[in-house]
Amino acid sequence: MKTVGNILWLILGGFIGGIESFIEGVLLCITIIFIPVGLQMFKIGKFFFWPMGKKVVAVNPSGFKTVINVIWCITGGILHFLAYGLVGVLFCITIIGIPFGKQYFKLARFILTPLGHDFQ
Repeated sequence: MKTVGNILWLILGGFIGGIESFIEGVLLCITIIFIPVGLQMFKIGKFFFWPMGKKVVAVNPSGFKTVINVIWCITGGILHFLAYGLVGVLFCITIIGIPFGKQYFKLARFILTPLGHDFQ
């Protein structure tokens, strides 16, 4: 079932979302301060290509990563969080879209503080 869900996800927008995340990762890596966040965006890009069956786990960030998380949360993380959360809610309106909505909720949790989370 995961494979079918992943294939549907990829066809219905996962490929585009993955490419967008990789482009955003490159743009964030151009800035010096957001290189760690840009590297995490590459992980999100990989997640976009095959999300079903993966989970978000919390990791304990160091002091520097905590500062970067706060700056990221203020400058772009909140907007990404709200966007992914809204898309997740919209998917969950239909019964068929609930698995896709859950994946967007995982992304929202990750994107708010990307240096404090990882995928397994």
